[in-house]
Amino acid sequence: MLFPSLFAAIGSRFAQFILAMLICLASTLPVSALQLNGANLLAGEAVEGGVIIAAVPAGAQVTLDDMSVATDADGRFMIGFHRDSPDIMILRVTGADGVTQQTTLGARQRLYDIQRIDGLKSAYVSPPDDVLARIAADADDVKRARTRHDAGGQAGDFLRGFDMPVTGRITGIYGSQRILNGAPRAPHYGIDIAAAKGTPVLAPAGGRITLVKELYFSGWTVLITHGFGLNAAFLHMDSVSVTSGDVVRRGTQIGTVGSTGRSTGPHLDWRLDWQGRRLDAALVRQQIAASRISD
Repeated sequence: MLFPSLFAAIGSRFAQFILAMLICLASTLPVSALQLNGANLLAGEAVEGGVIIAAVPAGAQVTLDDMSVATDADGRFMIGFHRDSPDIMILRVTGADGVTQQTTLGARQRLYDIQRIDGLKSAYVSPPDDVLARIAADADDVKRARTRHDAGGQAGDFLRGFDMPVTGRITGIYGSQRILNGAPRAPHYGIDIAAAKGTPVLAPAGGRITLVKELYFSGWTVLITHGFGLNAAFLHMDSVSVTSGDVVRRGTQIGTVGSTGRSTGPHLDWRLDWQGRRLDAALVRQQIAASRISD
């Protein structure tokens, strides 16, 4: 690698310090301080769990690395950044004239709450064999639902902002992770909102219901596609009041708070993902609220 050999050649602690500071500065520089070549930044920044919302001229095509990114009639598009995003991604915008412009994106890293717990019984750490088939089937159903991006007439309603799906105390945050008996568990990709059992859960923005099912881990679960490749999930509900295929408006009741599945008390686990990349619902809500995307 370049940096270790450079350190050896320089042989200076001061030079190492300066280089480390430059690397740190580059990794934390928000995309809003940069230019998106060929696109107009509307909201967000390149940070793990966050999004970029931008617009391109009519007729332009957008790709992220080798993936095509959909645009709406106004040329708007979205990019999401996973909890552990790749170091570098290439955003390309090809105009109607065939000219391609590109921007190199690197998501700013975040620190997460990591909890280590040892000495647990193996039955607590891993599900029993007799439910593994159900868990696999659940995962397949969720994966298929996340590929359904037709939000009907409600596509893009979230650009007006996300309402909170329920009012309550935040008891769990995005990105936290447990390491049980030395084995890392999947990070927590949602925000947990504690509320009384039976409290109505409302759609935070319009969209189409793509999954309604009782899953092993998350209990009664509802998925909504909001358009632009953005999906929302609502976990551990006590009851549901929608069916797959329904188009719902902002504020429509989709169920009630519960504690179904692997849960220790009544709460709603609200999650977002973009093209399978897990997002921080609280952060995305703030990013859109701070923007001037309009109407």
